[in-house]
Amino acid sequence: MVRYLLGYIGRQAGRAVANLHQAARLINQTAYWVTIGSFKKGVRVGSLIHEMTAVGFNSIPIVAVIAFCIGMILALQAAYQLRRIGAMVYVADLVCLSIARELGPMLTAIIVAGRSGAAFTAEIGSMKVAEEIDALVTMGLNPIKFLVVPKFMAMLLMLPCLTLLADLTGMVAGGVIGVASLGLDAGVYYQQALRAVAMKDIIGGLVKSLSFACIITLVGVHQGFLVEGGATSVGERTTSSVVTSIFLIILADCFFTTLSYIFT
Repeated sequence: MVRYLLGYIGRQAGRAVANLHQAARLINQTAYWVTIGSFKKGVRVGSLIHEMTAVGFNSIPIVAVIAFCIGMILALQAAYQLRRIGAMVYVADLVCLSIARELGPMLTAIIVAGRSGAAFTAEIGSMKVAEEIDALVTMGLNPIKFLVVPKFMAMLLMLPCLTLLADLTGMVAGGVIGVASLGLDAGVYYQQALRAVAMKDIIGGLVKSLSFACIITLVGVHQGFLVEGGATSVGERTTSSVVTSIFLIILADCFFTTLSYIFT
């Protein structure tokens, strides 16, 4: 029993080390082809535009709807507590600060991780099962440059834009509920929101979104390259991609929030 347990632990540790080594190689190669390599051999503009459309434009409806709902929920929950102390005007502060600092970047990243991150894993995993990755190598094409770099750059460009959209939509939704249901004056809500949210709050959320973009892309493509066997492995790695991305997004958000609390 002890021998079996130690053997199981050893096998799992060996797989973890191998996965970490492959992830480190992927990060190094991606960083090279995004920076130095892109200046030497250029970027595949057509693929970049295609990925930007898939990651950004096609995600606008779901991001806007969820951000609008979150803004409404925050306004109603804030009003439930603030009504007791006669401070309804601070609904704008709570809604706008919560969305700009935390909920806008994090919820947008989680939505994109479930949508685009899973798609990255499924695409690369299906190509590996069909031996298309090996065909690229045989033709002298680098899989990282050909497949990963357009996805990585598209995510870096589009996730901050989606975050700004989520911020604006959520704040507007809070204002709609505040004016229509809570009896707040539209001008007062607007002035209070401008007073509460500073530029550093918006910039902080965008910095978070950039880190989330790196996490989503690298986890998605890494899980795709780990696919072995057939379609079952593709499904397993896709699920693992979404779960791992969401876990790391929340962990990164906790890290940035702690730093912000310490240094402000």
